[in-house]
Amino acid sequence: MGNQITTSKRDREKQKASKRLDKQRKKEARQQNSKGGSLEDMLAWVDENGVISSTPPDLSKKEEVNLENIEISTPKKIESDGPEIFSGRVEYYNTEKYFGFIKDRNSTEKYFFHISNAPENIAAGNLVTFEIERGPKGYSAVRIQLLKNSHPTL
Repeated sequence: MGNQITTSKRDREKQKASKRLDKQRKKEARQQNSKGGSLEDMLAWVDENGVISSTPPDLSKKEEVNLENIEISTPKKIESDGPEIFSGRVEYYNTEKYFGFIKDRNSTEKYFFHISNAPENIAAGNLVTFEIERGPKGYSAVRIQLLKNSHPTL
């Protein structure tokens, strides 16, 4: 067995006191380092381009803004004469499930339609006019009308 090292009560008190003093010195050092100076040293300035700097902006370059030109909300929707009417050709029609797709003539878009929005005698290949509405799964063709002389191509 080795020798046990014992310390007296007085030695333990000295160690505690030295730790307290060391802790107090560290605390004072932190406080001195954290005292950066005045409030102005802590401020940050943002210029008109959003750049943060430590110097205030030059007020001589200040631009006047007319308050009446500021729009706070979204602009009002301009009312059109009526709904936009598209023309296209029926690409596909399922006679058993009563739905199909119309390909727009002016684009490559295809729009879903249901028989409830189309004439009963519609068939694949018919030329039609239609309007579009936003549905739960995208845009759908509604108010479909057959064009005259629009016989399906077989």
